Amino acid sequence: VPEEFRVLADYEKVPASLGMWSGATSPEGVTAEVVELKESSPEATEKLNLKDKLVVTHQNPSNIKWLLARKGALGAINAFTENADLQDGRQWINAWGDNGWAFTKGSSPLLCFSITPRQSAFLRKLLVEKSPVRVKATVDSRYYSGAYPYVTGLIPGAQPGEETLTLGHTSEQGAQDNATGVAAMLEALATLHRLIASGQLPRPARAIRILAMGEMYGSMHYIATNPDRIRRTVAAICLDTPAASYQLAGTEYTFYLNPHVAKSYVDALILRVAGSYFSNLSQPRPWHWREYMTGTDTYLGEPAIGIPTVWPYSGSGIHTHHNSADTPADVDPRSLRDLAAITAAYLYFVASGGEFDALWLAELALNRGFDQILDANAKNLDRVFSTNRAEDLGQILAQAREKIAYLAERESQSVLSVLRLVPEARREPARSLLDPLLASLRTFGQEQSERLERAVQQRAAQLGIRAPIRPLPAPDPQLASASEIVVKRKRFGTIPLDEIPPDRRKGYPSGAWDLVPIAALYWCDGERNLAEVMRLTQLELGPSSFDFVGYFRFLEEHGYVEFLKR
Repeated sequence: VPEEFRVLADYEKVPASLGMWSGATSPEGVTAEVVELKESSPEATEKLNLKDKLVVTHQNPSNIKWLLARKGALGAINAFTENADLQDGRQWINAWGDNGWAFTKGSSPLLCFSITPRQSAFLRKLLVEKSPVRVKATVDSRYYSGAYPYVTGLIPGAQPGEETLTLGHTSEQGAQDNATGVAAMLEALATLHRLIASGQLPRPARAIRILAMGEMYGSMHYIATNPDRIRRTVAAICLDTPAASYQLAGTEYTFYLNPHVAKSYVDALILRVAGSYFSNLSQPRPWHWREYMTGTDTYLGEPAIGIPTVWPYSGSGIHTHHNSADTPADVDPRSLRDLAAITAAYLYFVASGGEFDALWLAELALNRGFDQILDANAKNLDRVFSTNRAEDLGQILAQAREKIAYLAERESQSVLSVLRLVPEARREPARSLLDPLLASLRTFGQEQSERLERAVQQRAAQLGIRAPIRPLPAPDPQLASASEIVVKRKRFGTIPLDEIPPDRRKGYPSGAWDLVPIAALYWCDGERNLAEVMRLTQLELGPSSFDFVGYFRFLEEHGYVEFLKR
């Protein structure tokens, strides 16, 4: 074997060489045969003899660990990469539970290594030409009950009690993901502290807290052990995977907002802060926004926790996500500057915000509400004038009217959410000041609905259809049974199903990553029936063929949720 390929994985040189939670060998190591798993379906894997072997995988081995464990494999040699152009980069394997991301007491202590595309090509060639191939592995690791550390600190507020929060991840392996997030929030708070201490900024009413922790693991513990502080936290910003090169396409900042069930004024605020900042640079920089995305600590915004949370994200240009090639050399100080400035402005404004600021924020949320309704209606108007069938026009009319009413109600919640910044004793008079804004939003929605209906009738006339078009809701066979079910949640956050082997989940997806079951879960409040939850989920995300009734029955059978009697 050529010298350059004699050592395939060395944790001391490249930490991503070893998967997180890899099992151990004896001190003298173990020699094992290497086999390649070319097809990873359960049917194909079942036919192979993997007992006591190290298995080369071309997909992330965490997805099939349950199969490897069931077949008695010694472990996995990961050859999967998200970017094959990184010939000397190693994909970081950060999940090694038998059934999902969580490594639990029952998970198998399989070995897990990660090799580069260059090494993978050599190893595959060797397996063809020199089989059987054996390797020696030595891993010194152990499983134990310990502590998962996180760090928190704060800039005290002028008034005790409420807080704002910024959080980032200390336990990722990369520079962009997520050393830059922690660095940017530290710089944001250091700058604010300096300006407050020097008297250039008044001390905000609320404290500004930083939380640096393992992604999701740390924040879940923080939430569970600090319930009173969580209730007093009015808003948050999650800094995950920012600060890539300015020069590469796809590295502009994108701001992810709250789920529709928890719409908040902070959505409009972060977009105003970003727009103001980026447009005033000496060379204005593009930026974007997107609807809610899961997979990071944005789950703080869901109703069971109730901290509206936004997430700025920067693409890396050269895709280095979870790869050893994610190094400080590719971090752009200008991106860090931008992120620190926007984070500081957002946190300071919310921390300082009071009754007068709430009225301005309500107007800001109202403007965004108008935009959201107008944008949705514009898309439906395009559909109206591109269809040629009366049935389609009836369905568009039904869908569009429902969507406009839905958005008017959701954007009203954004306006009302500013009351969180008003002292409780003064919320009732402040609420009365918002009534005209809410009325204007309802009126605007009605006007857009009427506009859409006129367009539908005009299009029908163009097509020679004489009878008036009536709304024609799309049939849904699930609605009857769904209307009899009311779901009560038992815990905050998503439901990953990590306690259940994938082949025993009846085909249902992990609730950690799939937006449809996540959104549906968040809409479950113990009051709405499942038919209403289905309706709201599809208004938020679009039509779906997802088996809502079957999925929630599955969750109920396994004790994740409770069904209430009506």
